[in-house]
Amino acid sequence: MRISSILSFLGFVLLFAGTYCPLLRPLGLFNWNVYQLNQPYGLVLALVAVVGVAASFLNQPKIIKAASWMALALVVLLLLASIFKVQTAFSFIPFKKLDAYLTRHVRFKWGWYVLFGGVILAIVGALSSKPKAYIKPVPSAGDVGELETRN
Repeated sequence: MRISSILSFLGFVLLFAGTYCPLLRPLGLFNWNVYQLNQPYGLVLALVAVVGVAASFLNQPKIIKAASWMALALVVLLLLASIFKVQTAFSFIPFKKLDAYLTRHVRFKWGWYVLFGGVILAIVGALSSKPKAYIKPVPSAGDVGELETRN
C-alpha cells in the first residue's frame, strides 16, 4: 500500500469510528451519536466509510477520492442539520426564555472532531496520490541501427 492509501484508510476508519462517538448532549442527560440522531443517515455515512476502506485496500484512487469528497459533504450536511435541529427543537414552547434556556443546554460533543478529522485525513490521502504517467521509452543507439538495417 502507498502512503496515500494508508492515510485514506486511516481517515475512513476514523470516520467509521466517529459515527459511534458522542455528538450531542441534550440537557446534560445522555449522549447522542450519529445513529441516534438519524439512523438511516448514519448508515449511509458508515457505508461511504466502508467503501472508502475497501477502495484503499484495492488501491482505487478514483473511488477513494469520490468517497472522501462524499464523506465531507455528508458530515458538513450532518453538522448543519444538527445546528438547525438544536435551534428549532424547542420552538413549540410558547415561552421564549424557556426556549432559549433549553436550547443553550444542548451541547455539541467531541465526536465532531473525530468525524471531521477522519474526513480531512481521507481527503489528504486522496489528493496526495500521484497520477500515473506514461513515459515513452527513448530508443537507444543500438535500436536505431537495427531499425535502419531492417528497412
